[in-house]
Amino acid sequence: MKYLILVSFLFFYIVSVQCSTCTKPEVTASAYTTQDATVLTNIAFVAEFSLKCSNGVKGIPLYAEINGKTLPAAKTGEDNKYQVSWIEEVKKSRTGDYSLNLYDEEGYGALRKALRSGEDISSVKPLVTIVVNHPGAYQGPWVNSEFMAAVLSILVWYLAFTAKSKLLS
Repeated sequence: MKYLILVSFLFFYIVSVQCSTCTKPEVTASAYTTQDATVLTNIAFVAEFSLKCSNGVKGIPLYAEINGKTLPAAKTGEDNKYQVSWIEEVKKSRTGDYSLNLYDEEGYGALRKALRSGEDISSVKPLVTIVVNHPGAYQGPWVNSEFMAAVLSILVWYLAFTAKSKLLS
């Protein structure tokens, strides 16, 4: 009797693990990036997405990988809505597309194993990839207004001084 309970428990555990795998994922995503960096030191990236699986699985734990960094995907209230956010220094951030790879628990385990052993992480297939576009951040004018005011005041002083010198001579 004990073995029957143990076998049935293992069977239901294996079935539940198999059912929690997302098959044929469909993603609808939107993204936000900081576009004004005049007084900031970091650029914020936020990707919000909803995941729909063909087998109806909802609320599975997801993990993201961006530029070799792994991050958890946070659930945002509903079962199939998630959010991933990260920051980069203004000087190190680049304009263009960022590929955000999403992994389920099985894929994340394989990714961590590849990272630990120093293998190429491109060999681990992500569940889905989201592209986040960063158009760049405005970092202020090329010439500061204080510098322009100082140059203009020196120019006005020079013109006034030369005009005074011509009048007195």
